[in-house]
Amino acid sequence: RQQEKATKAIAKCRELIERLNLPMKPISAQYNLDGSHLTIFFSAEKRVDFRELVRELSRSLRTRVELRQVGARDETKLVGGLGKCGLPLCCTTFLSEFAPVSIKMAKEQDIALNPMKTSGICGRLLCCLGYEYEQYRAMKEKMPTLRQEVSTDLGTAKVVSCNPIKETVTVELETGSTVELPLSQITWHEKPTGDKQ
Repeated sequence: RQQEKATKAIAKCRELIERLNLPMKPISAQYNLDGSHLTIFFSAEKRVDFRELVRELSRSLRTRVELRQVGARDETKLVGGLGKCGLPLCCTTFLSEFAPVSIKMAKEQDIALNPMKTSGICGRLLCCLGYEYEQYRAMKEKMPTLRQEVSTDLGTAKVVSCNPIKETVTVELETGSTVELPLSQITWHEKPTGDKQ
């Protein structure tokens, strides 16, 4: 019953927002169990003076009304949807709070820095970039850096790329050919800390 009332409240809210010409978008509404308090979540690019809207809604719906502005991630959490992986969004299923996500996390995992690949439905960086970041960082510390000279059973070579998940290193031999080798078959001298990439 409260959910039905909340749906009607959102419709009324949209109507009043349009009439008052406010730059905001209502996302969802929730009544408490006894229906004495209504919370409406909305998004807006800037701060909005919604005092008149609250007065009109309270009078029209005969209940105490609270308006809460939410950010892009919270908006997506409230609306829901499917992620790039095809599963329901993490924020709607199990994430209780948002951890900071940085572009450094994408770089550490060798993900192309293309906003289409690194952004979620909310337009912010994917929350899942943080899930494996520490593992990638730890694995990469055990590996040589790009263009570093290493020794292999096939002779001296230069590092072309590293695959932390497979724990393999692709090297270019002195003959010019490239080969992917397990990390265990490669030795190198640690570079000074300042030279690490």
